[in-house]
Amino acid sequence: MSQQTQSLALLNPPAVHSSNAPDTFVTVLRSPWYCLVADLYDVVERTTGHYARSKGLKNLPFPLTTRTVTCPNAFGSDSEPVPVTVLGVDTFLPDSMQFALEYGCRLSQGGCYSILPSYRGETPDETHLNQYTHSEAEIPGDLDDMISYVDDYLKALATAVLDEHGDRIARLRGTTAHVEHMAARGAPFERITFDQALRIVGDVDGCVRDEGSWRTLTRKGERLLMQRVDEFVWVDHFDSLAVPFYQAFGDDAGRTARNADLFFGLGEIVGGGERHSDIELLRKSMALHDVNEQEYAWYVRMRKDLPMITSGFGMGIERFLMWVLSHDDIRDVPLMSRLNEHPTFPDAVTRP
Repeated sequence: MSQQTQSLALLNPPAVHSSNAPDTFVTVLRSPWYCLVADLYDVVERTTGHYARSKGLKNLPFPLTTRTVTCPNAFGSDSEPVPVTVLGVDTFLPDSMQFALEYGCRLSQGGCYSILPSYRGETPDETHLNQYTHSEAEIPGDLDDMISYVDDYLKALATAVLDEHGDRIARLRGTTAHVEHMAARGAPFERITFDQALRIVGDVDGCVRDEGSWRTLTRKGERLLMQRVDEFVWVDHFDSLAVPFYQAFGDDAGRTARNADLFFGLGEIVGGGERHSDIELLRKSMALHDVNEQEYAWYVRMRKDLPMITSGFGMGIERFLMWVLSHDDIRDVPLMSRLNEHPTFPDAVTRP
């Protein structure tokens, strides 16, 4: 394949996510786009482990089923848990390893991390997958500690991507300027409160979703905020009812949460927060979110018997790579499609 043909193939990756052809996997295996994506996944995995260990975190083994789901438990969430039956037992596929990582912090008190699949019951589109690769970590410390960890983590990822594949990305995707901006950023990323964000973008229709008791930013609002503030911007202290119950309260009244989302590229790519360390405040939050405490009895008990102040985050690796590759459809990133498509199988090669 000529260099010009390779460039065109990468600039226009094969839309395998929209194909029902039984030999789609062959297209992937022959695609220069997916060769590059595979190499970038490897960079992210290695760099994540090296960075986490340098900060004292450990990688712990966790199961790929869970009895207690995390992210769908917020009024602001549009996703649902994914139920499965394993050996006759009803359970769920994990939507996050956060609860397991909080558990792990009691065993590895320097913190822990994981890179594992997460599953969401939602319809995939240009910026959402229903199965994706999740880079997550939980550390001892507060919200500020988590934000500092993520700032340096992303700069380490950007530096590694440039060092190992910068020339290749620039040649075949046209630019690495955005990755260079992240890697070279000396100061922390910009940081504003949710209330400040609303004042910045609230003059434009469609930027804020207001449900009366809680508000959140739409994708349009996230992107406008980046245009008006900075290409990398943290937004913290969302309305507490717009985020999951486990995020600590950000004020005495419980109106806000000690959470933060980092916006760059398509919008929100990293989400995280500080956890409730006070068991009564956790119970208050569960009541406000209409969460049945009995379904999370072990989580409450862990807080009671082994209290810790911890904070954590999750980043969808496919979203990060979509940004690295200056691409506009996340469904072109996974090496193996898992979009709930109807299964098709190629015919076996017929022997003569």
